[in-house]
Amino acid sequence: MQLKWLEDFVALAQERSFTRAAELRHVTHPAFGRRIRALEAWAGTPLVEREGSPVRLTPAGEVFLDSAEQIVRTLEQSQEELRAAAGRQAHTITLATGRTLARTVVADWLMQLQPVLNQHELVVRTTSMQQAALMLEQGQADFSLLYHHPTLAPGLDTRQFHYLHVASDKLVPVARADATGTARYRFERGTPVPYLAYARALALGRLVEDHLANHRQAPRLQRLVECDSADAVHEYALKGLGVAWLPWSMVHADCRDGRLAVAGGAALEIRFDVRIYRPKRRLSPSAEDFWQALQPA
Repeated sequence: MQLKWLEDFVALAQERSFTRAAELRHVTHPAFGRRIRALEAWAGTPLVEREGSPVRLTPAGEVFLDSAEQIVRTLEQSQEELRAAAGRQAHTITLATGRTLARTVVADWLMQLQPVLNQHELVVRTTSMQQAALMLEQGQADFSLLYHHPTLAPGLDTRQFHYLHVASDKLVPVARADATGTARYRFERGTPVPYLAYARALALGRLVEDHLANHRQAPRLQRLVECDSADAVHEYALKGLGVAWLPWSMVHADCRDGRLAVAGGAALEIRFDVRIYRPKRRLSPSAEDFWQALQPA
């Protein structure tokens, strides 16, 4: 079975003439007739009454016409959808990252990269750091935006991927500010402080847990709640529920405006970098435009 046989048959049913149908299909009359006979051989029964004019379909041909038209129409629609998807894909850039980075670094990019994004669409997929790296490895994303710290290793093969440093940030212990602008909870010797923790599955959670485990003067913390969303932990801190280590890029405005205050000294801060990774192979023109726009001036 060949698709062109079905298209020939539909054309013949519409024109009711071998000559006109052959012209419509841009083939010679003999070649068109051979293709109709090949379709009949596949069907195992005559589909066309060849005696008389105009051409008539056999009863089997009339039954088969509905199926042939539906198959041809479905395949044409699928082809159009695939072409449209390919056209969109050519102008689409896919970035895999975590939810917190999507809210902070990526949000800043959307302003900086607006000229590029006027021509291309940026699709942001939020997931765990491990999954974001895996999406890059499996070709499901053009780029992955990831935290970089000795505690966190994305495991990407440097022979296949390279990166660009795009930001530096730090996790800062903060709590709701009181009327004097001081953190409601502060680290005092021997007094446990309500602690708003990240789930260890989060990259930020692993950073904080590793830092506290290896800090000689780590404060006493009473684990009040654990959450897998930095946005939720941020909201809990604003409500005054306890102390949380939050990215400075997320909370500096709250500290400036007196909603939150730093609860501990610089020794309790955790500095980290943010890197964007890409394959070393050539990417689509849209992705390459995006990469060039990220380069330092």
